Amino acid sequence: MAIEERRARDRAARHRLILDTARTLAESEGWDAVTTRRLSTEIEYSQPVLYKHFSNMEAIAEALAIDGFGELAQALRTARTSVGASESPLIPMAHAYLSFARDNPALYDAMFLRATKLRFAAEDTPAPMMDAFNELRAAVATVAGDRDVETRTEVLWATLHGLIMLDRGGRLRPQHDGDRIELLARQFG
Repeated sequence: MAIEERRARDRAARHRLILDTARTLAESEGWDAVTTRRLSTEIEYSQPVLYKHFSNMEAIAEALAIDGFGELAQALRTARTSVGASESPLIPMAHAYLSFARDNPALYDAMFLRATKLRFAAEDTPAPMMDAFNELRAAVATVAGDRDVETRTEVLWATLHGLIMLDRGGRLRPQHDGDRIELLARQFG
């Protein structure tokens, strides 16, 4: 049993190494730099070893996206629970969302821009994706009253995503982040 456990640990460590290396490369050089050849060189394993863990580059990006949703959910949860009972969590959550996207641009791309087989609002939606949505939903629920929480959450998420995309393209005035977020929060309150 000890040998099987060690092999399982080694396999899990290689799996994590592949993902961490892919993420580091994507964040520093962009997704075009993340190839199986480059990964195998960086982690010092052959390409067939990579394929034992992931069928292709899309599978690697998909696994990183799921990781990213888990990280985003945690950032949103921290922001949501950091406010007092009488305060709206929308403003700190919006700031947390924008910070996450800015601090992890390649990971954010894997989550929202790269083609994957990941689907929202489906029976097979991975738990980390649902967790991220549910954190936003919990914040919206505090201010929605009797209005449709699900749709309002989708609109909030879409708006935050739009702000990130416009910001990345240099289309928004950076010194007005706070004003935009306060206006957004007022629309939901």
